Amino acid sequence: MPSGQASEHGARTSPESSVLVVLRGNSGSGKSTVARELRRRHGRGCALVDQDYLRRSVLWEHDVAGGLAPTLIAATARVALAHGYSVVVEGILTAERYRSELVALAAGHPGRSTFFWFDVSLSETLRRHAGRSLSATVGPDALTSWYLESDRLGVPDEHVIAESSTLEETVAFVAERSGLPQDGRTEDYLPLGRTRPVS
Repeated sequence: MPSGQASEHGARTSPESSVLVVLRGNSGSGKSTVARELRRRHGRGCALVDQDYLRRSVLWEHDVAGGLAPTLIAATARVALAHGYSVVVEGILTAERYRSELVALAAGHPGRSTFFWFDVSLSETLRRHAGRSLSATVGPDALTSWYLESDRLGVPDEHVIAESSTLEETVAFVAERSGLPQDGRTEDYLPLGRTRPVS
């Protein structure tokens, strides 16, 4: 199907119309919750690319220099964007190991690309983490050792989310700055013109 042509269900298929949102921050900063809510409010046609899932579950790889995770994350997002999906990438995504892949991903995307850093203090990160199920296996010492202060990418269209921002405020801010639709699409997005499966 030619780029920009609508499928039988009226879905957009042009990469130029898709939106790339990158949410970065320390563990426990709230980025995963925001990412899921953004995708839920967008509806179908928005891919959620989760660093932890691809690195830990798919690759079973430690987050170390020379790993495949940065490449796999960028490649996954790139395929979705190329087929007209909007994409929300979320994770710690340290600048040291992920910056080059994220910058290249945005540079190669003809649509809008926006970055967000969750600026949450260590004390607040630890407080939030204590209420998560992950705290049973990851203690405060590990969380403290991972903590990075102001690990921004230093790229255009990068915005900071303050720790005082509520979930509702953050979702609204990210949606407004990125241009990510929040219209609750219910129709399957079929960029290759496949017929909808019968349930």
